[in-house]
Amino acid sequence: MKPNTFHLVSLGCAKNTVDSTTMGNLLTKQGYIFENDPSKAEVIIVNTCGFIRPAREEAIETINELSKKKSKKQILVAAGCMAERFSDELKMHCKKIDAFVGTRKINQITQILNNLRSGTSLRSVTPQFDMDKLSQYALQGNSAYLKIADGCSRRCAFCGIPNIKGDWHSRPVEEILQDAAVLDAQGVRELILIAQDTTAYGIDRGEKDALPKLLEQIEKAAPNIPWIRILYAFPGFVSDHLIDLMAQDNHILPYLDIPLQHAHPETLKRMLRPSDMDSVSKTLEYMRKRMPHIAIRSTFITGFPGETEEEFTALYQFIESMEFDRVGVFPYYSEKDTPSAKFADDVPEEVKLERQEHLYLLQQEISHDINLRFIGKTLDVLIEGIQEDGMLVGRSYRDAPEIDGLVFVSGDAPLGEIVPVQITGTVGDYDLIGSAKTLDIRH
Repeated sequence: MKPNTFHLVSLGCAKNTVDSTTMGNLLTKQGYIFENDPSKAEVIIVNTCGFIRPAREEAIETINELSKKKSKKQILVAAGCMAERFSDELKMHCKKIDAFVGTRKINQITQILNNLRSGTSLRSVTPQFDMDKLSQYALQGNSAYLKIADGCSRRCAFCGIPNIKGDWHSRPVEEILQDAAVLDAQGVRELILIAQDTTAYGIDRGEKDALPKLLEQIEKAAPNIPWIRILYAFPGFVSDHLIDLMAQDNHILPYLDIPLQHAHPETLKRMLRPSDMDSVSKTLEYMRKRMPHIAIRSTFITGFPGETEEEFTALYQFIESMEFDRVGVFPYYSEKDTPSAKFADDVPEEVKLERQEHLYLLQQEISHDINLRFIGKTLDVLIEGIQEDGMLVGRSYRDAPEIDGLVFVSGDAPLGEIVPVQITGTVGDYDLIGSAKTLDIRH
């Protein structure tokens, strides 16, 4: 074991990745050194996800796997969402955890570790850093996730995020712009804005539709970043102003992730979600009118309490008619202390999974058909890696990291740059293949 070293495992979404980076930066500033081998690190940190049951099961499995080789002198810390809300569950299943650091206490990580190492009571820990003063971004190759807000004040019936993260808290504009400028100076090619709901940015300060203005300021602060991607927009809050800005601006990608969760008004009402599907359809129509090649991603839940065959059929037909580029589907999980927890979980598990499979099969056909339309066309592709066979791998504007497709590219192109690629075919249902047209770099 090497003293003053830490190993950090990050689970869950991109927002967790940013929190993990923040903790890592705080530890590094205090003299800790990252150690790639957990068996040699003095401190092992697992930044957990607690959103739904499978995520918690993954966290428990990961912690217990690390616990098997943990020595008595090593410190094991459970951090993040599950540590915030389900620490009792972690204590029951993971006996070797030395400390819990919830999402609202990651700014205390260094003092918590120092107290553990010195034998001081953890109760004496006080915040060392103001979260607003900390950089909140995470690099991933030549892309970067930039957190613009945290928490959520919506009370969707199925979601425990407000219980984990608290209410909305928009980061100060100047702190976001400072992070963007740093990333610009580092040569980042893609900036991905994230929050529980990016379209709610500024609402906690009484600002209305503040995201478009923030985007314009980010572009001025980071003029050399060619791609800006927006994730996690809320239905009903994608304004015409935002759509028009995306349509007019070459830096803001024609891509939007709008988790709709369902399409039947009665299901949405039980979910405590916006239920005016006519308004949703009109917004999607306007987006496509202003940006004919926009890529739209959405997420849906099957088997929410009370979901009838009629309601599921409406969801199926909606996805079929809307032709989303990408769709994620999750079976419903009852989460404690959420509004839907009081409902009977009356849709059998096998029915939830069967409906999930039906939607996935439908979306596979849709995604494949959309991909076929790009054959013969040229797409700008951010080159991110190279395979053993020499084939390059990258992403187009249609593909957010980790959740969407890839573009496989033959020919020569510099890693970490955006190059024009002529699409020649499809790979499976979600990926494309093409050839680099020239060595010219797209800025």
